[in-house]
Amino acid sequence: MSAALSNLGPDGLRRRQGSGHRLGAPERLPYAPPMGNTFGTAFRVTTFGESHGGGVGCVVDGCPAGLKLAEADIQGDLDRRRPGQSRLTSARREPDTVEILSGVFEGKTLGTPIAMLVRNRDARASEYRAMKDVYRPSHADFTYDAKHGFRNWQGGGRASARETIGRVAAGAIAKKLLKRAHRIEILAYVVQVHTVRATVDASKVTRRRIEATPVRCPEKRAAEAMILEVDRARRAGDSVGGILECVVRRVPPGWGEPVFEKLEARLAGAMLSIPATKGFEIGSGFRGAAMTGSEHNDPFYMEGKRVRTRTNCSGGIQGGISNGEDIVFRTAFKPTATIRKPQETVTRRGRAVTLKARGRHDPCVLPRAVPIVEAMAALVLADAMGAARPWK
Repeated sequence: MSAALSNLGPDGLRRRQGSGHRLGAPERLPYAPPMGNTFGTAFRVTTFGESHGGGVGCVVDGCPAGLKLAEADIQGDLDRRRPGQSRLTSARREPDTVEILSGVFEGKTLGTPIAMLVRNRDARASEYRAMKDVYRPSHADFTYDAKHGFRNWQGGGRASARETIGRVAAGAIAKKLLKRAHRIEILAYVVQVHTVRATVDASKVTRRRIEATPVRCPEKRAAEAMILEVDRARRAGDSVGGILECVVRRVPPGWGEPVFEKLEARLAGAMLSIPATKGFEIGSGFRGAAMTGSEHNDPFYMEGKRVRTRTNCSGGIQGGISNGEDIVFRTAFKPTATIRKPQETVTRRGRAVTLKARGRHDPCVLPRAVPIVEAMAALVLADAMGAARPWK
């Protein structure tokens, strides 16, 4: 029997040997519940991979058979998310080319799990070696260590926003499914960068206007000011945050559940699971706290046989259930945590140090977060559609 096997006990646990441990005592791993890598119930997505590993991707389960699907249907949203698009984004050069590995035959979904992979082509793990024992401020380094006692220090590993590639790929399928079933349209766009705000009419915004500028703000004058703000932060070795708004059109009435599974609660959870998010509001949001009931209530009227509301302070959801109006919500993103300015921190051993971070990072995450917000909204709604009316 090999030495390695002779150290295993009858329960399969390795027996510690050497100074400080009783011979035969099992080496038990610290308990931690599994990470939340899966999202959804009727339409389920599990993402996998790390920032500087071999690749990232996802497995989609619950997509009905017969949906026409090709890699080109997914690539467009991945191209909007990928780094290196402009001087406003990370300089990491990744083609982010998607490969469909399973679940599609002769151009149609089979109803079986759809596995998709994007290989990492421009990973530079060596850039992080000097920081492997240093906790980067406002990153997940310390909290991952506190929970698991071990972490991938190469670009943050699983905590990196590169994980969201799997979400965007799955979201592209969900968007296609929603469009085919109900002509549902999901548009996210930037309405604030740092202190620069845009005024956008959610009922009139178009994809063409959103994509007309690299910052993905549909209001041209505000977009120009936002670009200057991001450039200013980039040159200073700093970063800025902001707010994305999202409008979802043509969601039928009746999607979502009351009490704990309210549709806005599912949307809030989805948005706040995106890296760097710090806030969520729907409809009137926090502004509604300063209104009276007579100002805030959305009066009903009939448009033919359809029940409509004259205003939309509810943001398209009432009692946790969609009412047929546009769903409008906003998500706040913090400034990118990795900056070139020196910062006070500590090492894993508790030694105080000054960190000047390295690596390739976005001075503002918002332009690339647009397709991520759309994807998470699509995943919530595809799941809600499956729950409201199971796939035929």
